Amino acid sequence: MRNNISALFTLCVVLLASSTVFVSGQTPKETPPPPTDPRSVQIPEVEEVELINGLKIVIVSKRELPLVTVSLLVKGGSGLVNASHSGLADITAEMITKGTELRSATQIAQEMEFLGASLSSGADWNSSFVNVSVMKDKLPRALAIVADSVTRPTFPAEELNLVKSQKIDGLKVRLKQPGPVWSYVASRYTYGEHTNDGTPESISRIRTRDVETFHYSNYHPKNAVLIFTGDVSKEEAIRYGRLFFGGWKSPEGAPRSGTGGLTASNDDENGIVRRMLVIDLPDSGQAAVGYAKRLSEGRVDCDDSGECKERHIFDSALVLNSILGGGYSARLNQEIRIKRGLSYGARSDFDWRGSSVNFSAITQTKNESAAEVAELIVKEIEKLTKEKIAETEMVPRRAVVTGSFGRSLQTNNGLAARVRDLYLYGLDPGLLNSFIDDIGGVSESQVRKFAADNLTRGDLIIVGDSKLFIDDLGKRFPNRTIEVIKADRLDLNSSDLKVAKSP
Repeated sequence: MRNNISALFTLCVVLLASSTVFVSGQTPKETPPPPTDPRSVQIPEVEEVELINGLKIVIVSKRELPLVTVSLLVKGGSGLVNASHSGLADITAEMITKGTELRSATQIAQEMEFLGASLSSGADWNSSFVNVSVMKDKLPRALAIVADSVTRPTFPAEELNLVKSQKIDGLKVRLKQPGPVWSYVASRYTYGEHTNDGTPESISRIRTRDVETFHYSNYHPKNAVLIFTGDVSKEEAIRYGRLFFGGWKSPEGAPRSGTGGLTASNDDENGIVRRMLVIDLPDSGQAAVGYAKRLSEGRVDCDDSGECKERHIFDSALVLNSILGGGYSARLNQEIRIKRGLSYGARSDFDWRGSSVNFSAITQTKNESAAEVAELIVKEIEKLTKEKIAETEMVPRRAVVTGSFGRSLQTNNGLAARVRDLYLYGLDPGLLNSFIDDIGGVSESQVRKFAADNLTRGDLIIVGDSKLFIDDLGKRFPNRTIEVIKADRLDLNSSDLKVAKSP
């Protein structure tokens, strides 16, 4: 027995020694190979037909699986709502599925569940939508429910009150969290817009007649596009479109809401940071730190005839975003998370409009490191405006953009979203076919010029417990005015974000 134990011990020592030698003798990890050239993406043909009532029907057939997604695009969103009623577009979209002349909200939900269908609706700044995904053999029954909901909603008062109550409760929770507060503040302070979600006060003002007016003004065939993607032929899509939406009519002289929103200041001060704002949120677990800038040129350029072309800056912006904050290996995440461990993630984004675009670079960190992170964000943006970008970085970051594009086309929902985006802006759907080549042609000089022309003179906004970072912030940004608004005095309905003083 003792001999067996001794032999086993000897064997373990030998194995451990050999393992140690192997590890110590390992060569350093090799640099991963560069990404291969972008693969070609097979884009299905986009076909279009217009019905007599003005409704455009768009068909993109993918016959691999017996699944169909139908997306109704309505060219009207939060941008058509006055700030006093912000949240109206999103509430109207949600109320679409809450009752019709033929079905209650419960019946709509039950019938969709019985069909195994997924029904969703919503609105953003530019548009509203209603989506349904279902097996091909259930498509007619699902479309009957969608058409009923879109063309004959009744907007029951009890359902509206429930939706409003849920929205307000959700907002009250989010307004205690640094990240959501940062987004709402940036909308007002930098972008000159009200929030898509609304505020507790604006949602409380919304009445049934407001929802009815927004629906009447925007949900009509001349202002909509019905997009079919998946296992459906052109003939089937036209037949279903005529059957379920052929009787839908556009009102004559329908009123439209005011465009609302605030006018963003355009200070001519040089440098990356134009203004600095701190929202003091005492005892917050973290701080939201971000840089925001409103760009005056949007995605499209339209002539007097209404024909629109995509601006060349769009492709440059996508590649820049990939470099700066578009993924785990992008610069912001590398500097803030990977190198310094100051956050779980940092990102940047462009939120496009027809005539403008909202840029943001944001992360969350502990309050004590908020000033350091703010400085890092500003430095990374400044580097993009001044320093040459190596081709060894450009190649993989372009590949991230084209790879994401290719993956988005693999599902009916993703393909519908891409097509919906083009039709929203009146762009040629053929841009789907040229996207990969267009991104591949973006040079580092184009990215650098875009950054220098567009990403300076923005706003640095921090939401957090200011007593833990305000002194450090002043040291890192000397001779700069830092405006501080206490969270309990923050008013998202006010143009200056401050609660009015009592007389």
